[in-house]
Amino acid sequence: MEPSTREPLVRKPSSSYRTFPEGSSKRLDKEYLRSLHNKRLYLAVFAAVLGNFSFGFALVYTSPVIPALEAHPNPTLRLDQHKASWFGSVFTLGAAAGGLSAMILNDRLGRKLSIMFSAVPSAVGYALLAGAQGIEMLLLGRLLTGYAGGVTSASIPVYISEISHPGVRGMLGACPQIMAVLGSLILYALGKYLGLLLDWRWLAVAGEVPVLAMILLLCFMPNSPRFLLSQGKEDEALRSLCWLRGRDTDYAREYEQIKDSVRKQSQRISCAEIKDPFIYKPILIAVGMRFLQQLSGVTCVLVYLQSIFKKTSVILQPEYDAALVGLVRLFSVAIAAVSMDKAGRKILLFVSAGAMLASNLTMGLYIYFMPSSQNSTMANRTLVSPASPPAEPVNYITLIPLLATMFFIMGYAMGWGPITWLLMSEILPLKARGVASGLCVVVSWLTAFTLTQFFLRVVEAFGLEVPFLFFAVICAANILFTGCCVPETKGRSLEQIESFFRTGRRSFMRSFTR
Repeated sequence: MEPSTREPLVRKPSSSYRTFPEGSSKRLDKEYLRSLHNKRLYLAVFAAVLGNFSFGFALVYTSPVIPALEAHPNPTLRLDQHKASWFGSVFTLGAAAGGLSAMILNDRLGRKLSIMFSAVPSAVGYALLAGAQGIEMLLLGRLLTGYAGGVTSASIPVYISEISHPGVRGMLGACPQIMAVLGSLILYALGKYLGLLLDWRWLAVAGEVPVLAMILLLCFMPNSPRFLLSQGKEDEALRSLCWLRGRDTDYAREYEQIKDSVRKQSQRISCAEIKDPFIYKPILIAVGMRFLQQLSGVTCVLVYLQSIFKKTSVILQPEYDAALVGLVRLFSVAIAAVSMDKAGRKILLFVSAGAMLASNLTMGLYIYFMPSSQNSTMANRTLVSPASPPAEPVNYITLIPLLATMFFIMGYAMGWGPITWLLMSEILPLKARGVASGLCVVVSWLTAFTLTQFFLRVVEAFGLEVPFLFFAVICAANILFTGCCVPETKGRSLEQIESFFRTGRRSFMRSFTR
């Protein structure tokens, strides 16, 4: 006789994928808890997100290095303003190229091998930076590390989404952002405290460590069961799911449900199928979210953070302000990781966009109504010139830009930062997941490159308040976009989400949230 605790799992058979047991008390049985707490799943996620740690490290590598190279005695390595601008922004071009190539790599090599492949350009890029003898090697090193970051940005969220248990997919989906922020903080710390003792080249050497650790650990991790099934490797897919869920769980039933979903889809997407709403709607939502995320101004704020603080004359030193904002960002992403599977994705997106709207509006109005002595053309030019005039006496009202920026980063990190990457991997249909995730990364980084290039020109021509007011308008659009276009995916399996877009019935998703 079957134990009574197992009855809720089989009382109402359904063709749709079910992971959560039914019942008013919502009790989780022992099998569910064992599959949820299997340590191997978390080990596989940790191995993958080391790539995001390296990405965050490489993204802000220029922050402590540019000042050192601007004063370098060797003219072949010395950076002027034009070279420094390209040294910082060429990373985003590499990331866009990496996202473009991931459109092919994800479907040909698979998610795990694509992540491992990214270690090659990353390691070579850091080696070029460490041994650079001229500006060409510096730019090529930045381009290669950016390329690796683009590949991992498109591959890691998909890999994590496809191997995760639905009960913790939100939390694990925030891990890439957490590790990227942590990588940036470690770079800031090394640049601040070791920069006095070690040559700037050693920062590039330190960047090799997470890359090597990632490729070593991933050698022992399984590939995505969904990808393996799409390649016809059924036995290997079953072993992979068993490893990820544990032998003492009902992984065989989950395997059959995933297999049934994969069987309904063709191996590759055709041009004719793109016209199907089941395909193009989730792609448009994912691409739209990545586009609006970058237009909200986060990359510009992070890249020019210390310069913005110099212009607004905050009380603390700009480098300490930047570190404080980084800590707030890390704390906020951790909050999002814990709350995503409880509060839901949409509510966090609303709160996030609202916080960013208020912050950008505050910054724009503060800069506009500042005394003219602090809002002069010369002050604006501190953003584009390494030589800044002596700071004027400040008062406590100059804490406003620091608090507004911290609030902006907090809002971004709680929603539009991690959730856009998570939703990208959740809502994209399996047959288009590899290609569409790469497309999202390309759109994201090309938008970031365009903004970072034009930001300085707009500031010089019109003042610093104009970009922030523009970002505020975009954040208002983010709220409308979330309400009109973004579905709630909390607690839903990838198969349920695909069924929602396939049937087009909104009541389908509501029935799971009662």
